[in-house]
Amino acid sequence: MEDPFGTSGLRARVLDAWTSAPARFREDANAEEDYALGGYRDRVLVELAQNAADAARRAGVPGHLRLVLWEGALEAANTGAPLTAEGVESLSSLRASTKRGDDSAGRFGVGFTAVVSVSDEPSAASLTGAVAWSAERTRALVAGIPELAEALASRHGHVPVLRLPFPAEAVPPEGFTTLITLPFRDEAAERSLRAQLAELGAPLLLALPALATLTVVVDGETRLLRAARPTPETVTVTETRGAAAPGEGEETVSRWRTAEAHGGIPGELLADRPTEERGRPFWSVRWAVRAESRGPLDAPPPGGEVLYAPTPTEEPLDFPALLIASLPLASDRRRAEPGGLTDFLVERAAETYLELLAGAGGAEDAGIRALLDLVPGPVPVGVLDGALRRAVLRLLPDAPLLPLAEDAGARVRGRDAVAVDGPAPLVEALSGVVPGLLPAAWPAGHRAMRALGVRRMSAADVVDALAGLDREPAWWRGIYDALSGVDAGELGALPVPLADGRLVRGPRGVLLARDLPEPGRLAVLGLRIADPDADHPLLVRLGAVEAGPRQVLADPAVRAAVEGSLDLEDPEECDAVADAVLTLTGALSGPAEPWLSELALTGADGELYPAGELLFEDSPLRRVMGEDSPFGIVDPELVERYGSAALENAGVLRGFALLRVRDVDLNDLETLDELGLDGVEDWDVPSGHLPELVAVRDLELVRDWEAALALLTRPPYREAVVEPLSLMDGTRVPSYTSWWLERHEVLGGVRRAHEADPLLEDLYDPAPEFLDPEFARALGVRRTLDDVPPDELLGLLADPARPVRRDRLRELWTWLSQAPDLLPPDEVRAVTGGVVEVVPAEDAIVVDVPYALPLLADQPLVLLPHARAEALAELLELPLASDEVQGGPDSPGVEREVPGIVRELFPEAPESYLHHEKLVVHGREVSWWYDGSPHASGPGGLARAIAWELGRWSDRQSLAALLTAPDSAALLLAEDDLS
Repeated sequence: MEDPFGTSGLRARVLDAWTSAPARFREDANAEEDYALGGYRDRVLVELAQNAADAARRAGVPGHLRLVLWEGALEAANTGAPLTAEGVESLSSLRASTKRGDDSAGRFGVGFTAVVSVSDEPSAASLTGAVAWSAERTRALVAGIPELAEALASRHGHVPVLRLPFPAEAVPPEGFTTLITLPFRDEAAERSLRAQLAELGAPLLLALPALATLTVVVDGETRLLRAARPTPETVTVTETRGAAAPGEGEETVSRWRTAEAHGGIPGELLADRPTEERGRPFWSVRWAVRAESRGPLDAPPPGGEVLYAPTPTEEPLDFPALLIASLPLASDRRRAEPGGLTDFLVERAAETYLELLAGAGGAEDAGIRALLDLVPGPVPVGVLDGALRRAVLRLLPDAPLLPLAEDAGARVRGRDAVAVDGPAPLVEALSGVVPGLLPAAWPAGHRAMRALGVRRMSAADVVDALAGLDREPAWWRGIYDALSGVDAGELGALPVPLADGRLVRGPRGVLLARDLPEPGRLAVLGLRIADPDADHPLLVRLGAVEAGPRQVLADPAVRAAVEGSLDLEDPEECDAVADAVLTLTGALSGPAEPWLSELALTGADGELYPAGELLFEDSPLRRVMGEDSPFGIVDPELVERYGSAALENAGVLRGFALLRVRDVDLNDLETLDELGLDGVEDWDVPSGHLPELVAVRDLELVRDWEAALALLTRPPYREAVVEPLSLMDGTRVPSYTSWWLERHEVLGGVRRAHEADPLLEDLYDPAPEFLDPEFARALGVRRTLDDVPPDELLGLLADPARPVRRDRLRELWTWLSQAPDLLPPDEVRAVTGGVVEVVPAEDAIVVDVPYALPLLADQPLVLLPHARAEALAELLELPLASDEVQGGPDSPGVEREVPGIVRELFPEAPESYLHHEKLVVHGREVSWWYDGSPHASGPGGLARAIAWELGRWSDRQSLAALLTAPDSAALLLAEDDLS
């Protein structure tokens, strides 16, 4: 058998080395076992693909690799440079690669060792010859060497498979230059390769650009992957299933964008690297990302979960792109080794990644998503991933990746870019206004925007940015239209152009001149009226006022102009203010704000007056007010020019000034004083809030009250007099006007109604007949005792000029005894010797016991039902008769039985009484007395004593009749039955 690769000499040298140093045998066996069963245990296909790519590169031809799994073995056929003797020697040596001086990926000379993880009998057939390795044949040779017998036994027959090559007879398939055949060691090896074959895909072709195709045949099913590179930055991988030729079977295509860079490695970074690695001082970095168009809800593009260097490692990466870089790896090619070279390549990879992003951006939605999805998040999955992520995020803000709204072809750095968090029309309207503004499609809230360094501009930020702009009103209307869907809470300071050329911050209170008569005449009032060309519904939503005349008059600027109009030194300016206000009030259907009465207007005498101090020439107030009243007559020219309605709405008086004020705090004396109502600080109304106060002003200036009252009885003044006011809590109180009128003698004193209680007849003069009952009551006209304040009645009773009949006096004292409180009087009306007269209070006595009357006959007596006497005496602080006359009869009486007729008719009557032939008390003869026992000197006295004892004082006359004429008892009882 021919031996083109000189395998016999290689075997002899290896066996001699083992024989002379058996430890070398063990070392080779252990090293191969470590690689095959450790670091390279699942890298068979990757290493075969790596070798195929290297062969194609050395030959300068497109690489084609076909992997066929059939029963019991895997065949890997590839194109490119065929095997050479040096190549066989390299495959049969550990860590002695022949790949030097080029950019081949293999650099350790151990990759082929991976085949031992699945096969004990690998072989390689090339156009230049064939070679095989065999565990069984190697074991036989070693067993024949006595020096190695002990070592072989200690390893239980395990030998290094790849150290001894053997010549073989085989040729590669047509179209290929080399065929690797791997008979499976066992079923586990086959299962492992089946799984690895299923995972092969586009990333392998991206990592090994020398490979143009990869064919996988498993159990007769073919999968063909073809890589096309139409441009240096794009790769298309077409996968065909079910056929071995393009155009047949089911095809899927994946498109990839790439960015790559390469260069020389500074010598100082290779100082600590292995010798063979130092001989290749080059680096390369390639990124690849899927480039298919996706929907807006699709996940970010898939990328590599691990680093490719250039074949896959176990170094985790969580980037949405595949990284293929010449990072230094550990001997098992699974992890990147830390150090200066790795740090250097991380920076180069980060720089290259930005080129990948630069190729992704665009104004269309797909381009925007492609760029933003490539921005890595902040959370790494490993040390290398973290270092790479930090390097990319550090560079992003300074990278010119983003388009401008005003020039989509230009690119701006992230740190100089602004994204508006608002609708597209707003962004379009701001184009050319906000520097660095991104197009509308760029999502301001995307998590990648912060990493790019883009400043997010909220609607409130937009409002601030607009503050200093000088634009036409129509431009502002476009801004308002763009902001229509934004939360109003962010737009409070939105600028508004005014009709007078000013630009103000905030629409609240700005007037929209939609229903204003001749807006140009209103400029003197200093109003914030929006320019009509900027008018927009958004302004209303933000607090602007659709300005009819009444809304304009409510503006604080109008009030300030009105209140300051009397102080203006320029007559023309004063006339202009009056003209503007009267233009507005002339468009009203009724009176406006009460402060309009301060508007300076010209009187008929040429002097300036507040409007509220001017009367129309035909005003009935002219005869109601005195000659010294402050009112003037309005200039007739003003009436002719503006009409009486405009002047009346502004406060010029035809009748009384009627004040209407909303939300009045009755506790705020300062505010009440500003209302200009006479004596309002003394208004005895409960504390609280009035929703509305309606009152008649200037009552203190009236001189002719009969004429004034005739005017007040008519609308609209009547309501202010007769209608009570309701507080916020529902409490109803008399109106201010009613209170004022009652407090002042507008009727020449307190009066009584024409149909008043007769008890009031002697005390009050009658009210004028033209006053209806409701209006009269509001003026304090008395109709019943319940209308009379008790102290007022007490004062009237002390007035000797007002006669009071005795029977009415008794009822009046009875009513007063029920008063809750009274101010003790200096004088009272009493009965002295049967005559009603006014006497000093200190001389009067309230009679509470009738038996004392004979002893007080010459004293002023206050007489009322004895049951109410004590209560009245306490209120008036007057003595009681029972306290003034104490003691009893001067002599004891004789006990006698009460006549039987009395006890028959009044069973509760006492059985006896004390009889006196002559009853004397305090030296005066009386007919009866009571000191806990009844005393009497005759039938009339006995009747009174028994009636008092029984508590039936009203029956005393009936008892007297019984005792005087007992035979008339039946008649008297019958008469009582009729009462």
